[in-house]
Amino acid sequence: MIPRPTGGIIFLMKALGKEADSLPRLLFSDEKGRIFDHPYLLALGRSGRDLVLPTEEEWTTLPEMSRLFFLPGCHPIGMDPDTGDLVILESEKVGKKKVKCWAVAGFLEPGYVRTLLPAAHFSEKKYVLPLWAYTAVGFKEGSYVASAFRIEEDPHWDPRNFDDREVLPKVEERLSSKTGGPLLRHLANCALVNHCFAAKNLFLQRWEAPLPVSRRCNASCLGCLSRQPKGSCPPAHRRMSFRPSVEEIVELAVEHLERAEDPIVSFGQGCEGEPLTEASLIGEAIQKIRSRTSKGTINLNTNGSMPEELAALVDRGLDSVRISLNSARPPLFRAYVRPRGFDLEDVEESLRICSQRGIFTMVNYLVFPGISDEKEEWEALRGLIERTGVKFLHLKNLCIDPELYLASMPTSASGAMGMRELKRILQEEFPDLGLGYFNKALKKGP
Repeated sequence: MIPRPTGGIIFLMKALGKEADSLPRLLFSDEKGRIFDHPYLLALGRSGRDLVLPTEEEWTTLPEMSRLFFLPGCHPIGMDPDTGDLVILESEKVGKKKVKCWAVAGFLEPGYVRTLLPAAHFSEKKYVLPLWAYTAVGFKEGSYVASAFRIEEDPHWDPRNFDDREVLPKVEERLSSKTGGPLLRHLANCALVNHCFAAKNLFLQRWEAPLPVSRRCNASCLGCLSRQPKGSCPPAHRRMSFRPSVEEIVELAVEHLERAEDPIVSFGQGCEGEPLTEASLIGEAIQKIRSRTSKGTINLNTNGSMPEELAALVDRGLDSVRISLNSARPPLFRAYVRPRGFDLEDVEESLRICSQRGIFTMVNYLVFPGISDEKEEWEALRGLIERTGVKFLHLKNLCIDPELYLASMPTSASGAMGMRELKRILQEEFPDLGLGYFNKALKKGP
């Protein structure tokens, strides 16, 4: 449990006066989810376990396709600009009525990296928050603002380009043709129920499309999208319950690679377990796909737990790999991933093998402000990049209840540099390392 604040603040411990005029005000919600801005309390954020008063430069206008959430049982924490005191806002008068106040958080549209967590006190929270990346927000000059920066802009993943009015007819048309099997029906559910952008792409015949294959996993990640233990939050996706046939995988993949614009097909999705547990199935499918087309990119999203199996997939035609990692420090890696039968050294070996064999090698770095930007984490990450030769680092916001993650992670006294500073130092130390948010089409073939 995050301790109750005692009046100190990490970056500022004085009254602000007129300086406060340029800073955003606190947002709070009533019990019905109606959101209000406070007349004078300033918006704060959290860097890990520490409360932070963000500078003016830390805020950006909330991206249009972002969402706002209220957090029942979590009182917002603001700062009185005249005294410098921290205030846990338990209730506030709205009109003529006094209402209970709950914290407000943002969920950013794709391509943005959050820099701070919401400043909330979890004293009355009796549940695990759903799997979203909760971001500090505020209100300034008539607009919502968020503590974030844009890491990459890509129209292929712009939410504005995924209109269900276009997707639904394509799904119905494809299903009515009766040419698909259980995998196609599974992906139709992903497109229409889970609102998976990759699944929508399959039916729109463009960009990156998914090829989920695995029912099993060799890890129990705290933030697993497809399986959560009893008493936790609901999973974001329903894990697939069948093993697709090689024939259906190949048919879907070849059609997409031959017809789609900037085509990618990816094994390893949020609706499945670990794809390397089906390495033989994937290997056979890749070989048959490449016997029929050289177009597009065949990608694998994985936890990198089985270096030998991954090497075999590269030999059979895999073009790119993206390995997910919450930390380059073994204790933090184990605390989140909770691996069974592998460890961080196996993940690093997978990265090294893929780099040495010349395929496009990426790390899906699951970032969490106050932990991912700790100085000890930076030293560990720098060593991993140097040893493995990865080509691209995704700065992907980790979707998890902040209280759960902080309670599960070992503590460190090294201090956080800030997410913006982490980006800057990565660019300075590794000028050839790509930084972004999205997978890339390698444009293979004629």
